[in-house]
Amino acid sequence: MDKQGKILIVDDNEDILFALNLLLQPHVEKVKVTTQPERIEHFMKIFQPDVILLDMNFTKDADSGREGFHWLKKIKKSDPDMVVIFITAYADTEKAVGAIKAGATDFIPKPWEKEKLLATVSSAIELRKSRTEVTHLKQKVAAFESNREMPEIIGESEPMQSLFETIDKLKETDANILILGENGTGKDLIANLLCYCSPRADKPFVHIDLGAIPGQLFESELFGHEKGAFTDAKQEKPGRFEIASGGTLFLNEIGNLTPDMQAKLLTAIEKQQITRLGSTTSLSINVRLICATNADIHEMVANGEFRQDLLYRINTIELHIPPLRERGKDIDLLAEHFLQRYTKKYKKDIRNISGQALKKLREYNWPGNVRELQHAIERAVILASGFTLMPDDFLLKATVSRKSKAENLNLDQLEKEAIEKALTQSGGNMNQAAELLGISRFTLYRKIEKLGVQ
Repeated sequence: MDKQGKILIVDDNEDILFALNLLLQPHVEKVKVTTQPERIEHFMKIFQPDVILLDMNFTKDADSGREGFHWLKKIKKSDPDMVVIFITAYADTEKAVGAIKAGATDFIPKPWEKEKLLATVSSAIELRKSRTEVTHLKQKVAAFESNREMPEIIGESEPMQSLFETIDKLKETDANILILGENGTGKDLIANLLCYCSPRADKPFVHIDLGAIPGQLFESELFGHEKGAFTDAKQEKPGRFEIASGGTLFLNEIGNLTPDMQAKLLTAIEKQQITRLGSTTSLSINVRLICATNADIHEMVANGEFRQDLLYRINTIELHIPPLRERGKDIDLLAEHFLQRYTKKYKKDIRNISGQALKKLREYNWPGNVRELQHAIERAVILASGFTLMPDDFLLKATVSRKSKAENLNLDQLEKEAIEKALTQSGGNMNQAAELLGISRFTLYRKIEKLGVQ
């Protein structure tokens, strides 16, 4: 198997350098050593090490570790992803904690245990590979995002203007957002708009549909995994949190999470850390969360189906996208927008939508919202033969129109129908009819008189 990893060792003791070089040479690709920390930057440019073993003290009799922290700061400034392992003869818990907080990956005392040191260096090389891969993925995502245009969201109705006003207030914030709305209302477009208008607009925007992830792959997709973490883990893989770190993570259909998944997600959000499957090393993350669901998440909390503490973490701001049936004139605007799109796509000479056809569209209930309207226009454009789309060109589902649905929701009419049905089923027996309706006989008499039941 090929040896992997280039190691730079920086220590003022030449005997230490000789011993470490001798120990590591058989196990890694290349080793460079130096007694001069001033040359670290030179080696980073020319040699491009994967891991730096750095002494904490370069002045005779020094044991504070300040010099090591000084050079660590310079290394991290030059390459934030560089993996640095401190080595020192003056090891204590306080220094170890300080080293990790300052950005070091590990801490090795002198004299070292051979097997432990080799294992530490091997893990460090793997960590460097992982960080490099994540950086490349982020660069690809960022490059893609930098070329995207501002999402086009059409809406002049009062509910949509109110939504746009709220989004405008969020431009300079990093707050976590929860988007609520029915299927097809455009939650993904709103998420894109929020990212486009945010301080993280030039950073990665990573989208994942939680409803499409099998339970057994949840941790791997969100947190990543190491090679061999499970049967099909042929190579290491960064998770969505890692790739999105520094940018925005859009978790769509968050209402579909199982209780177990909810607990793991909450831990990651609270600690701002994730651990890959098969790893014991925690990775710090910095993501802005945008979540979305079509479920009544507050009812889910009340029913014990969704964790309240997780809801508090993800809904600093809640945005409600109105269903299409409540957006009035937006139906006309969207229909015209989609007409232009699909006449161009399918090269059809269709110039407008008739007034009667628009009336039919306005009165339809649109259970699939904007997505259903889009598909309806596309289908009509494909099948139409004239220059104008007519009512018969729209093959809408046999659902109750908004107008007739409103009429059927009249409470007096519903009560009258229920009483008539109860009287029929009971054969006119008032006691039985009242029992079927769940009311007293006196109340039944009063309602019969009020509603004019025959």
